[in-house]
Amino acid sequence: MPERRERLITRAARAGRVLAALVLGTLTAAVEIVFLLVAGPILLVSRVHRRPGPASARLVLLAAGGLAELEVRRLGLFGGQVVSAHRGGRAIAYLAVRWLVGVLGGLVLFLLGLGAATGVSFVAGWARGESPDGIPPTPWIVAYLAVAGVVMLFLDIMGIVGVAALELGIARRFLGPSSTEALERRVAELAESRAGIVTVVDQERRRIERDLHDGVQQRLVALALLIGRARRGRSQEHLEDLLRQAQQEAQEALNELRDVAWRIYPSGLDSLGLHDALSAVAGRAGVPVTVRYGLARRPAGTVETAAYFVVREAVANAAKHSGAGEVVVEIKEEGGMIVVRVSDDGSGGADPSGGGLSGLARRVAALDGRFAVDSPLSGPTIITAEFPCD
Repeated sequence: MPERRERLITRAARAGRVLAALVLGTLTAAVEIVFLLVAGPILLVSRVHRRPGPASARLVLLAAGGLAELEVRRLGLFGGQVVSAHRGGRAIAYLAVRWLVGVLGGLVLFLLGLGAATGVSFVAGWARGESPDGIPPTPWIVAYLAVAGVVMLFLDIMGIVGVAALELGIARRFLGPSSTEALERRVAELAESRAGIVTVVDQERRRIERDLHDGVQQRLVALALLIGRARRGRSQEHLEDLLRQAQQEAQEALNELRDVAWRIYPSGLDSLGLHDALSAVAGRAGVPVTVRYGLARRPAGTVETAAYFVVREAVANAAKHSGAGEVVVEIKEEGGMIVVRVSDDGSGGADPSGGGLSGLARRVAALDGRFAVDSPLSGPTIITAEFPCD
């Protein structure tokens, strides 16, 4: 029930943001119409004279860029992401098209409000025993108006969704980077992520070497010494004691070797899946860990592995450094992304540039994901990783 209530609250909040964005878009459309009526003659004169234009023309281009940036911020309420990479002429072209969509959104909102007001007036009149517009509340009339209201509400909702999609599409078309710029940016991101992967692999290799040298190797050396002493021993009692110690050292070496192998890659991740692997992490954490797994289908292997290491590192940090009394792990699908969120009630102050967290950030970036750390000094610490579903 709490999770269902949380989902309902999230959806209601998102619907409220969309409606607020449409209302603001209607208002900004009026401002843009006035701006275009003033800016059009100024830019036309500048184009006729074939020169950059006086200060008024430059001021117009600057104002167009400001209005475009304002629209980009408003579009953030839709939940979409638009990177404004162009000003000047591209911003003018965007505003010349965008005001039409703003007016369309205003009309959709007007129809929604008109339908709601009509329905409320009829219901209120019938409740007072009146017949609004001479229409009595007969069963057929009530059924007819109810069906018509549901159909109109559905059409209004589809209109709102369509206007929101059109707003984002136009903004990305006119304000987003060109194909060449997008390709150059993508190449730079891939080069950076490749370098990050190399760094992560090197760090993992050094950590494995350190674990083997400080743990397993020392156990094996002690085992070899005990076997050598047993071979040179003459007393049967002393020999049995040395063999018992050797057996114990061998068992400890095996346990540490299993721990090293588990930290490199858990064998249960392939066979049992992410949920069971995270349950194993929770069982070995040394601090109470609650896992809330909400994925309906198993993610891709690369995403599954990255999500596992994010949770394992975050839980280990919470247990070792933050003094947390409880850790909550949430994994769900949201907006076409797999969201992994680890929160603890510890003292906070986690450094995102530290070796462990920066390595996780590079691992997530290699999969075109997003990684964020929110850890004020007084706590709590929230580590979030988002991966594309496909």
